Amino acid sequence: MDDDLVRAYALEAQKALEEEANRRIAEQTNAEEEERLRNTRISDAVGTEHIVPVLLSRLGPVRAALDGHGGGIAVSMWDQDATGFNFVLDLTGACLSCGAAPGTLQGVRGDLESDSEINGIRFSSTLLDTFDELGREFILAHGNVEFVDVPAGN
Repeated sequence: MDDDLVRAYALEAQKALEEEANRRIAEQTNAEEEERLRNTRISDAVGTEHIVPVLLSRLGPVRAALDGHGGGIAVSMWDQDATGFNFVLDLTGACLSCGAAPGTLQGVRGDLESDSEINGIRFSSTLLDTFDELGREFILAHGNVEFVDVPAGN
């Protein structure tokens, strides 16, 4: 009984969070442009200045957190294999060293990896330098994301 009640409240809270995130995204973006970006193939945008807006358009509720807190993403590196594109991303702006970064990183990875053109999302290890020692330890232990070194010049 208690588990059912907890589950019901969790579902209700999740629905409210998603509705609020969608409202905030709608307030901050142009619906027609977002639809155009969502319909743009990643293969047509990769390697151009349009890739970040195309990727952002594919984000769910985590987009509201990025937009609302003055943050964003940047593409540090990408490649393509037989199964799709692999991206190494950075957080930008106010999202650097934020206490919510583990959840943000997970949300970005989960949303983007649900796209059929994307095989994998990893994050630049330079992000770890923006955290204090405790923050680094936490994100490595609980972030559920992979960090990789990006060669200079990428």
